[in-house]
Amino acid sequence: MEALLQFQLQLNSTLSFSSFLHPHNHRHHFNFKPNKPHSKTCYHPLHSPTVPISTPHTPPSFPHPSFLFPFLRFSSHNKNPNLAKSIHATLLKNHEIHHLTTALISTYINLRLFSYAHRLFLSQSPPNIVSYSALISAFSKSNREKQSLFLFLHMITVSSLRPNHYTYVAVLTACTRILNLQFGLQLHAAVIKTGYLKSVFVSNALMLFYSKCGFYKNAFKVFDEMPERDIASWNTVMSCAVQEFMYDDVFRLFCDMLVIDGLKVDYFTLSTFLTACAASGLLMEGKQVHAHAVKVGLEDELNVGNALIGFYTNFGDIDDVVCLFERMSVRDVITWTEMVRVYMEFGFVDLGLKIFDEMPEKNCVTYNVLLSGLCRNAEGLKAVELFIRMVEEGVELTDFSLSSGINACSLLADYRVSRQMHGFAIKFGFGSNVFVEGALLDMYTRCGRMVDAEKMWEELEEVSSVVWTSMMCGYARNGQPREAFSLFHLGHSEWKLIMDEVALTSMLSLCGTVGYHDMGKQIHCQVLKFGFHSNVQVGNVVVEMYFKCGNVDDAIKMFSGMASTDIVSWNTLISGYLTHRQGDRALEIWLKMQEEGIKPDDITFVLIISAYRQTSLNLVDDCRILFNSMKTVYHIEPTSQHYSSFISVLGHWGLLEEALETINKMSFKPSAFVWRALLDGCRLHKNTMIGKLAAKNILALEPNDPSTYILVSNLHSSSGRWDCSERTRENMREKGFRKHPAQSWIICRKKMHSFYARDRSHQQDKDIYRGLEILILECLKVGYEPETSFVLHEVEEHQKKKFLFNHSSKLAAAYGLLMTKPGKPIRIVKNILLCGDCHTFLKCASFVTKRDIFLRDSSGFHCFSDGQCSCKDQCTTSLFTLKIVYKKGGGICFHIDVGLKQILNLHHEHILVPMLSHLVTQRLPPQCSTQCQIVAPKPFSSWVTLSSSLASYAFSKQQISQTTTQCLRA
Repeated sequence: MEALLQFQLQLNSTLSFSSFLHPHNHRHHFNFKPNKPHSKTCYHPLHSPTVPISTPHTPPSFPHPSFLFPFLRFSSHNKNPNLAKSIHATLLKNHEIHHLTTALISTYINLRLFSYAHRLFLSQSPPNIVSYSALISAFSKSNREKQSLFLFLHMITVSSLRPNHYTYVAVLTACTRILNLQFGLQLHAAVIKTGYLKSVFVSNALMLFYSKCGFYKNAFKVFDEMPERDIASWNTVMSCAVQEFMYDDVFRLFCDMLVIDGLKVDYFTLSTFLTACAASGLLMEGKQVHAHAVKVGLEDELNVGNALIGFYTNFGDIDDVVCLFERMSVRDVITWTEMVRVYMEFGFVDLGLKIFDEMPEKNCVTYNVLLSGLCRNAEGLKAVELFIRMVEEGVELTDFSLSSGINACSLLADYRVSRQMHGFAIKFGFGSNVFVEGALLDMYTRCGRMVDAEKMWEELEEVSSVVWTSMMCGYARNGQPREAFSLFHLGHSEWKLIMDEVALTSMLSLCGTVGYHDMGKQIHCQVLKFGFHSNVQVGNVVVEMYFKCGNVDDAIKMFSGMASTDIVSWNTLISGYLTHRQGDRALEIWLKMQEEGIKPDDITFVLIISAYRQTSLNLVDDCRILFNSMKTVYHIEPTSQHYSSFISVLGHWGLLEEALETINKMSFKPSAFVWRALLDGCRLHKNTMIGKLAAKNILALEPNDPSTYILVSNLHSSSGRWDCSERTRENMREKGFRKHPAQSWIICRKKMHSFYARDRSHQQDKDIYRGLEILILECLKVGYEPETSFVLHEVEEHQKKKFLFNHSSKLAAAYGLLMTKPGKPIRIVKNILLCGDCHTFLKCASFVTKRDIFLRDSSGFHCFSDGQCSCKDQCTTSLFTLKIVYKKGGGICFHIDVGLKQILNLHHEHILVPMLSHLVTQRLPPQCSTQCQIVAPKPFSSWVTLSSSLASYAFSKQQISQTTTQCLRA
């Protein structure tokens, strides 16, 4: 302190700032503020003003420049720019600046006075390697990376100075920050040539550069060639292994670091290892790392604590995360922000908002995490309010902030607000930001404003991967798959855009939606090519795509080969089996999940409850037990979705009264989804009374939904109440509602072809209808008979047949048979339920053409092969009917549905057989075999035994006549 005092006195006595600031005195001058004139008595700022300090009358001699080094360090350490400027001025006054130029440059850099450092550097003649290295490093760390590279080139070309290891580290840092791969590769060559690859610091910088650029193999190679390594080297290479999803190598490297080099782990090592454990699903290993952190005293390290929160969050252990957070003695803004993210990720919006309000300090990242979390939880209004608050409080807005705000507007689907947000983005200078442009395109497409989206697309100066992905998703979202695939081909083939995770998942999802199997396989190859095969989200979408395209084997293979899975993966697998009507397999997966201790979520229960609708046996009792255990065992409160699935199961098995009773006992008001599930069961079993009650409640809840009117109209039509059906449709027309038309599509030769009923718009319509006529004739020969009961219009019989022959699924099948090679399967997608007549027709078509036909409707898959369907006719046959299956000609099986409403309570064979004989007298074709097989409905176990005796019963016209007479006499 005494030395500092003495130095301040010398400055006050010898420095004349007026002469220093004069433009003629120095070539380079600085904007220093002049000191006040000396008085005879001055007061040192560190002393009390009551103690005068006498100023000597004779100016002291200037000390040696080395005497000023400690004061420069003091200025740098205490962030005192005025002291540094005073030293600089003193050196200039006494013409001793050349002694401490490099030290002054370093001081100015540490004080972040980069302009001062740069001016001083330019005044140096000539600059030395230390000055160059210091300034290059300063530019690299102050977002002036290009200036850093330019200065490096100037050093080696103009000044002809040879870089040292400090210089290489600084330049590599600049290349890393701007991801300049070409310059970095040249630097690597120069490092090898000059022999600095042996430097630990240079090798570490090279590894970091390659890891940031995504060239992990190069980073591994540099690491293997290092003669000496420090903890930073091991941390960098382990971080590379995590980025490359090489989790086994992370564990091996961790052990090698401890054994080979004998290094002690630091907080970065533990954080990296915890990230690897979380990503690879290794809960026990992560807990061991946690124990090791406690043992070596690193658990209280902020970075380790934050990594532990992320680790337990990944495994869904919200209780452990909260406990860890409350136990942390020190928390920073990152810790609080991580807790906000955790609560938002688990859907606890209120708790997330509470933590946010309790935060002692917030930054823009905190606001962004909360904003994006609200968007993920579909809290559009709260997200918009938060964005407005950010603007009012002057929070720094980034492109991420604005993108999240735009996404919030997308959730509201408010066109006026979306236009205002677009104007706001332009006003704040983000109009040309690629991420904001992508969010704006996404917003317009979600609001249904495809015209505005296309206009904005055409006005873009440059097409990036972000806006390309947003536009493709917009087309897919608004029912324009052709435009989406066309844009995909343009971006991939002509513009050479790089596909990111979002683009890949979006296109895979679209391929699954429209059933584009070949394109889905090609995009799966792109997933493997770009290294996304270990990404859980991408893997889930690939599994879903294969299931939706009818390729069960590849879907299971993909699931089995995934490096790690989450609950979404298991839900996707169960959903895929349900799409293919394999309820028994779905229940097997559920048992496997329980064995492996996988915690289900609410979506899991929706799927598993639905699986009981598609089982081979009536397992309604098991479904009841599962539904009741949700709250008591799994602590999941049943929602409308769960009740809807349960009502659907009861309705499917004919328990409509129990379904209605369950709805009446619900603890909250039933939603339209619940009543619609009941209405669907009434449609299947033709129960008009309960169906009318369900329809009445649906219309009260959703009076503007046209699909409800269609369901009610179809229910009346199937029951023969044509007048009620017509009144319902007339009411629908008066309200201005339009029926969403049935549509079927098929992809041939990389193009999607759509068909509507009686569609004549296709350019090959003549060939299609001619081929369909031939196919119908061939099917009629083997016993196909149009089932006119599926025509829900009161018209003449011959008109009903004409309507049936021109259904969209038949047109798509005919086109597929014409345009594909013999033996190749046909894949069709239909946007609504397949009618019973088309179902029978496609069974016949698969038999006469010897082709497999895969059709996916709104209920799932139908796989037609050799006259049979994988759904086993469950979707077209009521449980209150018996199927009489007979063989004919080439051995194909057909069935005739016989209503059993009047004989449900007849369980005696001597009464049942004659009654059935009477019912089928007029329905067996004359050329059929006399041997018939009667298959009883599944729910009635007593009939299963009965059907075995009826299976061998021989029906002939004489026997039918005799048994009918006996029945009538009885």
